Amino acid sequence: MYQLNKNTPMGKNLHYFVKWSAISVLIGLSTGLIGTAFGHCVLWAGNYFRTNRWSIYFLPVTGLLIVWIYHILKEDKNRGTNMVIESIYTNSDISLGMAPAVFLGTVLTHFSGGSAGREGAALQMGGSIGNQIGKLMKLDEKDKKIAVMCGMSGAFAALFGTPMAAAVFSMEVISIGVMYYAALVPCVFSAFIGAAVSSHLGLKAEAFPIGEIPEFGLKMALLIIVLGLLCALVSELFCIVLHRTARIYEKYFPTPNKRVIAGGFLVIVLTILVGNIDYNGSGIHLIEQCFEGEVRYEAFLWKILFTAVTLEAGFKGGEIVPTFCIGATFGCTFAMLTGQPHGLMAACGMLALFVGVTNCPISTLLIGFEMFGYEAMPYFVLSIAVSFTLSGYYGLYSSQKFAYSKIRTEYINRKTET
Repeated sequence: MYQLNKNTPMGKNLHYFVKWSAISVLIGLSTGLIGTAFGHCVLWAGNYFRTNRWSIYFLPVTGLLIVWIYHILKEDKNRGTNMVIESIYTNSDISLGMAPAVFLGTVLTHFSGGSAGREGAALQMGGSIGNQIGKLMKLDEKDKKIAVMCGMSGAFAALFGTPMAAAVFSMEVISIGVMYYAALVPCVFSAFIGAAVSSHLGLKAEAFPIGEIPEFGLKMALLIIVLGLLCALVSELFCIVLHRTARIYEKYFPTPNKRVIAGGFLVIVLTILVGNIDYNGSGIHLIEQCFEGEVRYEAFLWKILFTAVTLEAGFKGGEIVPTFCIGATFGCTFAMLTGQPHGLMAACGMLALFVGVTNCPISTLLIGFEMFGYEAMPYFVLSIAVSFTLSGYYGLYSSQKFAYSKIRTEYINRKTET
């Protein structure tokens, strides 16, 4: 009689499934709980700022506090999400201090009105948690990389409430053109558990009413192609501004303390010039305005500037929600100029910008389905495909690799443009 054991193909697969089911449940619960606590803290900090706008004048002080926290936790050389990405294709380690550092740093940034998101911070926390659980369970180096991706998926899903996209994103973002399918079951399980925990504990998933969706035809297809092309250019602009701002800070303000103080004062000055706080914080409220058809034509440019000045100075958070905000405001502007439904154009703009800066088309499409539903699928697919193809090799994360070319069937193994 055939016996199932670890030395047979079926036995190996079953052993893998049982092993990673158990590990992913543990990581999903851990990242779900910590991610939920983080999400509620960031929401509280953002709400506090909106009702106490004077707290923006403390931004340079909170910046110094963030630098001090990173120093105390020995995270001075921490490079954020880039370190997490590098840990997947190298043997570099993710320290335990990354999770509390980015947790506290992001809350402080939102407390004083810095322009930053939260999902990028979730990737860092999740990667750190997954890595530490992998160490505690004495996993080997290859399995520890799966644990890191598993943690990234769980924390991302807990924060944003999009488990399908979160499960795929951590596998897709590392090397464009190559998917780490060995992490599929762990990432899927961890993502759905993380999202379930956060939902049960009252953290609302992000979703937006898309409104009118015209019949898909040649005219609308051409308009979406134009929008995708323009979004590819805007995504390149965003990445260039981020990377150039970082170089300017390093040139004129060579120490972390000087950079964060200068960045804090710059955000204060920009906020006074604009005359409102629309571009402070993550941008969720501005996204909501886009789906109501109320946005200034130049809003996407202001959000790019606010985000670059904040994050490259040393304040903490993420680029993902600001990216959605830039895409939504640009899409809404496109709708106002062309007379098209603002909800549909804002949604397509969000997805086209996201794929342009992350280079993750599958994850982007899943985000579209989870945030907006399936009815506008042809519009989503077309805008994502065009922007992905035309956005070149720019990206938010300098450690991200392009294993294969976007326009030829050839292996290129190159990093993003900086």
